[in-house]
Amino acid sequence: MGAQIRVYKRRIKTVSATKKITKAMEMIAASRIVKAQRKVAASAPYAGELTRAVTAVATGSNTKHALTTEVETPVRAAILLVTSDRGLAGGYSSNAIKAADQLTTRLKAEGKDVVTYIVGRKGVAYYGFRERPIVESWTGFTDSPTYADAKRVAGPLIEAVQQDTAEGGVDELHIVFTEFVSMMTQTPVDKRLLPLSLETTTEESEAVKDKILPLYDFEPSAEGVLDALLPRYVESRIYNALLQSAASEHAARRRAMKSATDNAEELIKSLTRLANAARQADITQEISEIVGGASALADATAGSDR
Repeated sequence: MGAQIRVYKRRIKTVSATKKITKAMEMIAASRIVKAQRKVAASAPYAGELTRAVTAVATGSNTKHALTTEVETPVRAAILLVTSDRGLAGGYSSNAIKAADQLTTRLKAEGKDVVTYIVGRKGVAYYGFRERPIVESWTGFTDSPTYADAKRVAGPLIEAVQQDTAEGGVDELHIVFTEFVSMMTQTPVDKRLLPLSLETTTEESEAVKDKILPLYDFEPSAEGVLDALLPRYVESRIYNALLQSAASEHAARRRAMKSATDNAEELIKSLTRLANAARQADITQEISEIVGGASALADATAGSDR
């Protein structure tokens, strides 16, 4: 029994040490979520205004540009998949990978070749283990991305969009990332970055139906303006997606670590009960041995007196 109690104590000590680690990781993730949320909120106005500017140029001119013009028969599409560099975040990366696989299947069903770009070590490891081709990958910044990181990611994608498909270019650019909805909800989504959709809502159409639309004059030209806005648009959208993914990663890790901490507490309680039961059984056995010994001694004494 004594050996069993020592085993329980050793396991309780090990689980307690694990609980301290998971609790610390939970607190760190919780503190980083607030910073990530602020960055997401700060990036939204710039991305919205830039999209509005691009829309104004596209609707106010007849220029055909890769940013806004739909290819009549697209043959190749690029997917940018955003995952995490580190684990211990529940199903955060795996859910994004599943969404990318679903998008890939859908695009291939439409007759398009698909090329993949990946952000994050988890996605790179997943594709590498399954020997799936990756055009380019970036790692080391998923938990705290900067605009410089987004610019570095956007560079090869913009080059691919501007190239002809016969030379390895793409007709469409999609991005798969995890959208931060709330502390408890993070949803993997796929969005098409290029060509930019210029559809207006019903309310917007009704609002401008009876109004005189402004007449735009572009310097040096509408095409030149779109050429200048193309990198900024892609960079801002990718930056916003990276920030959304970072906030989602921290939220998923906080939730996973809280669950691990709660499970450790339950395991400690269970092991403590087992240790107490083993100790009680050990004490009971010792008492029984003492009582039995005393009874045997009393019987022996009584026999000698006779």
